[in-house]
Amino acid sequence: MNALLKAKSAYAAAKAPTRTARNTEYEILARITHRMIAANSKGSDGFKELVAAVSDNRKLWALFTSDLAKDGNKLPVELKQRLFHLARFTREHSSKVLARKASVQPLVEINTAIMRGLRSGAS
Repeated sequence: MNALLKAKSAYAAAKAPTRTARNTEYEILARITHRMIAANSKGSDGFKELVAAVSDNRKLWALFTSDLAKDGNKLPVELKQRLFHLARFTREHSSKVLARKASVQPLVEINTAIMRGLRSGAS
């Protein structure tokens, strides 16, 4: 390998985008939301996939709640309270979706709103 190729390979990693917690949260939310939409669009044939996606969404919101409750979380108190409320709603509504008593659409809308906030850089 010549010196030019070594230099290119050494700096190639620097071209990769920097991952932040916000980017990771956005990506995970987007994947789960997409899975919920795709499964829901299949109707009753997609219920097994919907169960898996809604369950993963619930787990993600449980992680968010855990992070919000940590002493080191620097989000404003009012925002934390709103997110706790959304987490509670998500947990309760997920149970209704899994019991086939409610639509998945409110969960999709909540995730989409959070993704907009993450993408815009809002706290």
